[in-house]
Amino acid sequence: MKRFRSTLRAASAPLFFLGVCICADLPSGYKGKPFTDERHQSGPQIIPGTVQCALYDLGGEGVAYHDTDAINKGSGELNRQPGHCRPGTPEYFCYFREKEGVDISYTKDFADFNHPNLVTPEKNQLYIGWEADGEWVNYTVHVKQAGTYSINAMYGNAANTVTFSVNNKPAGQCKLPVDTGSFHNWNKAMNCGEITFPDAGPQLLTLYYNAGNNLAYFEFALVKK
Repeated sequence: MKRFRSTLRAASAPLFFLGVCICADLPSGYKGKPFTDERHQSGPQIIPGTVQCALYDLGGEGVAYHDTDAINKGSGELNRQPGHCRPGTPEYFCYFREKEGVDISYTKDFADFNHPNLVTPEKNQLYIGWEADGEWVNYTVHVKQAGTYSINAMYGNAANTVTFSVNNKPAGQCKLPVDTGSFHNWNKAMNCGEITFPDAGPQLLTLYYNAGNNLAYFEFALVKK
């Protein structure tokens, strides 16, 4: 009996792997998986840290994302036109996830760097664009510490509000502060909102957005445990 009780207590305790407490879990039945490819092999994106918008989960329409049509209007359409896979840009960026419905492109010399930006993005920065009301994307993230996090956002165009859920529960929002005047005029919104992760460990972060923006990435910094 002693041996049985000891085993039961161990099974119900938090799990530790390489010194990290795995204290949360993904929603039951979620079938999406963290994005991986030849360049991204590290698994879930880490919080605190940067969540790249184009690295949403694998799993397809209705699981990892919802898009209003099945065509990737950037990687699978625009960037297949002459002149849109720029000289010196690897095809990896030009046609990133081209068979999926989420609309993705990358920053280009003649569109994003031929004018002043409020904040200039990186060269070949991937982003989600061609957005429509009601679309969303899922990210399996690994949260190192539970708490409330401030949000920064790299974006273009409208002063919209984007919202987040954690494990399918409303968790925070980011109010983009100014209309930049163009999808390709970029700004970095500092402290545009907050989000609360109630537990550490693997969690499902969902980004909900409407028409009017290009979204490149979000940064999350712990402000309150």
